[in-house]
Amino acid sequence: MITTERPRRTERSLNTVLRRLDSGQLLLICVAGLVAVAGIAHTASVGLDRPEIAVGFGALIAIGELARLTMPGNREVAPIGAAAALGYTLLLDLSQNQLHHSALQVVAVIAVGMLAGALPHLAVGRPPRLEAMARRLLTGALLAFAFRPLADPLYKLTTPPTSTWWPALAVMVTLIAIALMIDVLIAALLRAEQVRTAFRVAVRDEINMAFPLGAAVASSGVLLALATHSMDLVALLVFAAPLLVTQVAFRKYAGIRATYLQTVRALSRVTEVGGYVEPGHSRRVSRLAVAIGRELGMAEPELLELEYAALMHDIGQLSLRDPIPGGATVLTEPDQARRIAELGAEVIRQTGVLDRVAEVVRRQCDPITDDPPLSSRIIKVANAYDDLVGPSTDRDRAGAALERVRLSGGGAYDPHAIEALARVVDRGRV
Repeated sequence: MITTERPRRTERSLNTVLRRLDSGQLLLICVAGLVAVAGIAHTASVGLDRPEIAVGFGALIAIGELARLTMPGNREVAPIGAAAALGYTLLLDLSQNQLHHSALQVVAVIAVGMLAGALPHLAVGRPPRLEAMARRLLTGALLAFAFRPLADPLYKLTTPPTSTWWPALAVMVTLIAIALMIDVLIAALLRAEQVRTAFRVAVRDEINMAFPLGAAVASSGVLLALATHSMDLVALLVFAAPLLVTQVAFRKYAGIRATYLQTVRALSRVTEVGGYVEPGHSRRVSRLAVAIGRELGMAEPELLELEYAALMHDIGQLSLRDPIPGGATVLTEPDQARRIAELGAEVIRQTGVLDRVAEVVRRQCDPITDDPPLSSRIIKVANAYDDLVGPSTDRDRAGAALERVRLSGGGAYDPHAIEALARVVDRGRV
């Protein structure tokens, strides 16, 4: 029973992953697959040059893929594997036969190492993010095809009588910077299509969120390549320990962020359990608010605060003796709605770490003339829409709710947020 259930679970997981892929991701995966097949076929035909070095780096790449983690923004990264791949690509004196140690051999070692590291996850029903693996492979392949033809002349510059490393370092840094920028642009293209945001916004978010980690990985890869020049395989053991420590730190950071979000989501459900709002209201408002924020070009750190605030926007209703019918604050008097927002903000401030989120919640019912934060204006629009529509998917009801919010007088709602909401609803995807 166990032996038949596990392959079925793995097959279901793979089918789920494939269904979630969009056209850009499929194209990226296909290109990476062709490059990997070409590298493995070439290496199988001519043989490995310095197989002990290839196996050592391939094993470190596999360990990195095995220990991959998910960072904020649902970004899958494998810092150890990426650093090892860069290190192997940038080796200068690896080749006894330059024809053998080509870029295709580098691609083959990276691909086999990544596949070996992904197999244990696949066996237990946790398939890797195929588009993330494809990006890591293609980044290494691009760097390999650019650098390997230069490795032999650069190595000659590092040997007597010249013995200078500066040209090699300059070439390494330049090519890595170009590869990182290409990787950022590819990631931004995929993310813009995936979350329906503007490409310029996706580029900005990738630079802010992913580029620092990429720079750290690139530095580790250069140091690993240079250390292997003098220490041989011992360099892998020496550098594996600090890389593992760094990865543990990143994992703890990602875990803290995930715990924060889970805690906020659990806290937001108190109003639903107590019967103050309709089931699912806070979650729907949160998703809708984040979609509107993306439509308006908000950065990821701002979207995270917006998500927290939207999840807890109604927590002030816990102070009410008599719950509002259906929890629809859009139907209450403005003074009462502001009082609820202020009480909710006080509850959030008690955490001691979410002061900015509390301020967003406090000002969500302020009129536009008081210039509340953009996040507060977005939450007000999303909350009003969901109060009127609820979980219904009827387009006529959605259109009527939009029109009612749009025609509300007195500057109650931000017109830009309303138009962004209209575009999100029209696409039918939050």
